[in-house]
Amino acid sequence: MNTNSTRRSPAIRFGALAAAALFSMGAAHAAEFKAGDWTLGVNGIVNAYETHTSCSGSQAVSGLALASQALGCAGASSRNIIGNGLLPNALVVTAKGKEDGLDIGATLMIGMATASGDAISNNNNVDVRQGFFTLGDGNIGTFKLGRDYGLFGANAILGDMTLIGAGAPVGATQRNRVTLGHIGSGYSYLGTYGQIAWASAPAGGFSANLALVSPVDSAGGEFLGSSQPQIQARAGYAAGPAKVWVSAKSQKFTPAAGGDSFTMSGVEVGGSVAVDGFGLLVNLQSGKGLGVLADADAGNTKQDNLFVQGTWQAAPKLKLGLNWGQTELKDSVGTGLKSNRNTTAGAYWSVTKSITLSAEVSQTQSRDAAGDTARMNGLAVGGILFF
Repeated sequence: MNTNSTRRSPAIRFGALAAAALFSMGAAHAAEFKAGDWTLGVNGIVNAYETHTSCSGSQAVSGLALASQALGCAGASSRNIIGNGLLPNALVVTAKGKEDGLDIGATLMIGMATASGDAISNNNNVDVRQGFFTLGDGNIGTFKLGRDYGLFGANAILGDMTLIGAGAPVGATQRNRVTLGHIGSGYSYLGTYGQIAWASAPAGGFSANLALVSPVDSAGGEFLGSSQPQIQARAGYAAGPAKVWVSAKSQKFTPAAGGDSFTMSGVEVGGSVAVDGFGLLVNLQSGKGLGVLADADAGNTKQDNLFVQGTWQAAPKLKLGLNWGQTELKDSVGTGLKSNRNTTAGAYWSVTKSITLSAEVSQTQSRDAAGDTARMNGLAVGGILFF
């Protein structure tokens, strides 16, 4: 988040770099050079965190219960992992130029995970999240074609302080991938999709985005996307240190085993403000079929996600923060997941202009419809490098 200062503190700047790395929007490149009519750039992220989780309470909670032994501690009562935080390791290559009066560009991002469940499986495990090109100008806005992150949930994850940390250090996802931040316990993952999207030209603090997204199946394959594209839209307004936004998404799903089709639909509202070193962010998502982690992974279930965060720039190189999030399913029964809840406290130290070290403590709780609760206590210590 920005402050009123004209010079951003290192910790806040690193958060902006994380956002830029995540979405490839104007990150400063370690290497940038001309190649004919093109300007080529190379940047990237490398990070590693020592995480320790311990799981207790009822293990009867089923579904995507993040605090259970099955997910939180990757099948054990406790787990130590040295792996990625919320961001993967990534190499991002960009190209930009101008032809026939149009600004054009391209982005390719290839990522990999630090931790794995065995000593060889990640040798050929590649995480490709971005591969798109853009064209536009200051009047018509910018069109994007290719694979990129979604619009719904973007502001929540970009504003999450654990973007440069770990958040909920869920062992089952950190092995071979990343931790979850507040994904599944405050907001649903923004997702990566094939898409054709449009972003408005700058207009006095107002912005608008619209995307036609390739329809997806649920992560487990229980629900299939239809022939109709998914639609995502977002509008926002920024004035000085304050931002507000609203977004929506929709897609039709059909059960793979037969049954009635349903339409995933969700709305999101949020805002952030930063004044004199203090920052506040609130984001609410509500709908049905949104999924705990990703689209429709909990079926045609009504769902609310709430994320709240406060931060303080305690010193020029030290940022402190506390955030809380909850994902609540309205239609669960029996041992089915009712809610995931996570609270994380973190300290982020800007060692150099490129490296941030962090320490976080967290607790995640998962509850089922019968009231049984599983708990995961987490500790994450490590650092991230942007180049």
